[in-house]
Amino acid sequence: MKPSILAAVALALGAWTQGATAAPACYTALLETKRFEPGSMTVCVADTLHQDIRVVWMDPSGTPLRNFDNLAKALGPSAARVRFAMNAGMFDEQGAPIGLYVEDGAVRVPLNTRSGVGNFYLKPNGVFWVGKDSTVGIDTTEQYAQRSRAPQWATQSGPMLITDGQLNPQIAPDGPSKFVRNGVCIRDAHTAIFAISEEPISFGRMARFFRDDQGCRNALYFDGVVSSLWAPSLSRKDNTHLLGPMIVVLDR
Repeated sequence: MKPSILAAVALALGAWTQGATAAPACYTALLETKRFEPGSMTVCVADTLHQDIRVVWMDPSGTPLRNFDNLAKALGPSAARVRFAMNAGMFDEQGAPIGLYVEDGAVRVPLNTRSGVGNFYLKPNGVFWVGKDSTVGIDTTEQYAQRSRAPQWATQSGPMLITDGQLNPQIAPDGPSKFVRNGVCIRDAHTAIFAISEEPISFGRMARFFRDDQGCRNALYFDGVVSSLWAPSLSRKDNTHLLGPMIVVLDR
């Protein structure tokens, strides 16, 4: 397998604006509190009209990065331009993606349409992708295969939290399984919302947060337990867990 070319990674998350006031790359948002326990999510917004989104997995030698410290070392001077990075898809014991992984237009790992046990296989699962025209999207795995997409960047995970505005019917409104979790949703063709919970939460709560608080019609779960964020604006770099593929966003 051809190694990642981190030297080619050039990303940006510029200022996200509300009126004339620029917001930081990442911020904290409260979860709804009327039905379930209170909590909060850390949210990072990427607008591809002004920023780039990439996925990374290995360093130039072909060694899996596994954590943000290694990512920073591989980026070298460019690490000073990181706006945020986050784990982005499930992986095996060696840190290799278990689903589709597309890097700079090249398919490194093919689409996984198999059935199995675990969150990745809780159907429908799906694909987060960035097109060659800088549009962003989330498809179910079946949709992605049918549409024969050829994205510039993509990562597969599961389950889908929201599909076309509907919550995944296999997810309970607030089930007993609660972990620190992270995922991504699409606000429009150029805006991706990445979020990580600050407390253990259920799939249902994360899904409603993306749909009801962030206004997204499609959302994909990335992972739980190992969920991690590097957000310099928050003086935060989680290095507790070994990771696989990552989303990374830098200033141009």
